[in-house]
Amino acid sequence: MALPIAALVDPGLFGNTAFQFGLVLLVFLTAACVAIPWERHRPLAYWIIPVLDFAVVGGLYYDGRTSVIGLSFLSIFPVFWMAWSGLAPRTAGLLSYACTTLVLWAPLVTTGASSPRELAAPMLIPIIMMGTSMVVSTVERDGKVHRARLMEAEAQLQGSLQETRVRSQLLDGVLETVDVGVMALDAKGRTILMNSRQRSNHALANLDAGSPDGENDLIFDLDQVTRLPHAQRPTQRALREESFSDVIVWVGAGERQRALAVCSRSLRDNGEFSGSVLAYSDVTDMVNALNAKEDFVSSVSHELRTPLTSIIGYLDLVLEDLEPAAVPDHIQSALQVAQRNAERLLLLVADLLTTASGTMHLHRRDTDVAELVRASLDSARRRAEAVDVALKCDCEPGLEATVDPDRISQVLDNLLSNAIKYSPDGGTVTVRSRRAEGNLLLEVQDNGIGMSESDQRDVFTKFFRTGQVKKAAIPGVGLGLVITKSIVEAHGGRISFVSELGRGTTFRVEIPVHTAADIPLPVY
Repeated sequence: MALPIAALVDPGLFGNTAFQFGLVLLVFLTAACVAIPWERHRPLAYWIIPVLDFAVVGGLYYDGRTSVIGLSFLSIFPVFWMAWSGLAPRTAGLLSYACTTLVLWAPLVTTGASSPRELAAPMLIPIIMMGTSMVVSTVERDGKVHRARLMEAEAQLQGSLQETRVRSQLLDGVLETVDVGVMALDAKGRTILMNSRQRSNHALANLDAGSPDGENDLIFDLDQVTRLPHAQRPTQRALREESFSDVIVWVGAGERQRALAVCSRSLRDNGEFSGSVLAYSDVTDMVNALNAKEDFVSSVSHELRTPLTSIIGYLDLVLEDLEPAAVPDHIQSALQVAQRNAERLLLLVADLLTTASGTMHLHRRDTDVAELVRASLDSARRRAEAVDVALKCDCEPGLEATVDPDRISQVLDNLLSNAIKYSPDGGTVTVRSRRAEGNLLLEVQDNGIGMSESDQRDVFTKFFRTGQVKKAAIPGVGLGLVITKSIVEAHGGRISFVSELGRGTTFRVEIPVHTAADIPLPVY
């Protein structure tokens, strides 16, 4: 832009030697910028161009200073060049000051106008150039730091994005591999994640039809016939911030109907509910197997009870009609053994029937519990003496409660039987009974083999027997405690225990003294 202005103001400038020198050097430097591969040289090497640019400005300024005002300010370009390079900012500032001073003083010195006043007059311009250099260097340095931070942040972001992609691919792979339906809902009930297994479950339940009132949905309760109320569906419970496990629902119809066990966990963001994750496991085969087992146990128990009752009846008749003097002792003893084993087998069948029926009816009446305890102890005394176990009674006399006496006797018999059986090396079994805070308390304590922590978790599981019991070959089928627990809970009470391996077990039963009568409750 300076050259067109010079041509307009004073065309004769192009004939002056200094002006021509500046033009020729300008052309040469422009060609050098393009032709020379400066990246192959040291970083400061390309400062040759801005330093020589001062010579270009000096030549133009020498002849054109009187015609074109402001030619000295062309020094701003090499000043900016050196400062923006970011290399040696102090040197760049000193060079900017020195070179601009030479540009301004060269005409004064050559024309003899070199008095201190004349030399000092233009010195504001070099100072401005040096300040400009310092400002540009500072801006460039800050910009470089900012760019470095941005690049670092970008690298971290790229790393996070890559990690997120890997995790997302891993999550997708896991969700599509597991044989469990998984879905995630946001706080408003919108589905934000669902794997292919759950999409199949949705199609089976006819949820893809999108019925607004859910009347066409095929989601049923445990009986496989009653439609599950909308409010009780797992998704609706999950949206109410409920967390639950192993809730069984049936989906589909006909031969394609499947049983799903549903688990739900809430999601929270800074303490606020943000949604839920639900997992659906197909447990159809397991549920059918359990139902088949219950049916089998019930059917076999019914089939066994009739002949056993007949056997016991005939044995009773035989034993009553026998003349002790006419029958050898070993025959009479054998018949008594057969009778005892038949009665024991009948009790086992009764236990199986009770477990398979799933309900229990109580017939409560005012009962002397102390008398029940004494009767159970008398009944168990012969078995205890046979294995050298001492029985002790710590019972409150005249202890009255409204209970089913037959069922409470069954509880005491089961607990005493276990305590004696699990004390194979002798010991002491203590029975305690008393009233405390409106409850009937019964305790049976032994110092037998005890239970490990892992066995204690499954004590009230059907057909469970501890490892110690199996090693000791102690007979039993693992139903006594299950039935005991169901009887206690049917009375509105609870049963607990404390056990230590090798040191014995104490079972504690708490039953409210006054409870409602004849309430059928499930056997657990």
